[in-house]
Amino acid sequence: MMVTTHALVGLFVALPVAILVPEHGPTALAAGALGGVVPDLDVFAEHRRTLHHPVYGFAAAVVALAAAVTAPTALTLGAFVFSLAAALHCVGDVVSCGLGARPWDNPPSDRAVYDHVRGTWVPPRRWIPYDGSPADLGFAAVISLPLVLVLDGAWELLIVSLLAVSIGYTVSRKRLEDVAKWGVRFLPPSARRYVPERYLVR
Repeated sequence: MMVTTHALVGLFVALPVAILVPEHGPTALAAGALGGVVPDLDVFAEHRRTLHHPVYGFAAAVVALAAAVTAPTALTLGAFVFSLAAALHCVGDVVSCGLGARPWDNPPSDRAVYDHVRGTWVPPRRWIPYDGSPADLGFAAVISLPLVLVLDGAWELLIVSLLAVSIGYTVSRKRLEDVAKWGVRFLPPSARRYVPERYLVR
């Protein structure tokens, strides 16, 4: 899934909290968006393994939920929404495609996310063929609808912006691999170590 889709899922998860406990709504929404995005920061390490924790993530969400029910503060509610959004990020990657560039051309990968409990990779379901596919965009649009209807102000602007980025990414997705390979040559050597190896191949 696109990182924008993950962010929208995080906002969607936070929406009931924002409705039921409006005084902590902004915290919950921010935590949801961050929880949806943070796992993908491991693209600079071992992608879909370092910060992706499908089992521990849900365990953390259960513990955080218990804390939030017992003492509903901005901190406990934010921790619950963040951990649940991060766990659902892993689910989103499982129902999408596996690792690897150009999944529409290359043989499909059998690695979606790493299960640290079992010590093995969870295979992808491929319900969404690849990140930035029309199916991905369609899903993002559907979950955005209740968000736009309920939220307003800066949150509504954020949702519309995420959708706009999603549309642009979907339209250009199949060209981005070529653009990345071309553009990486202009990066300083110190920055290239953070670039996935597939972009460094000439």
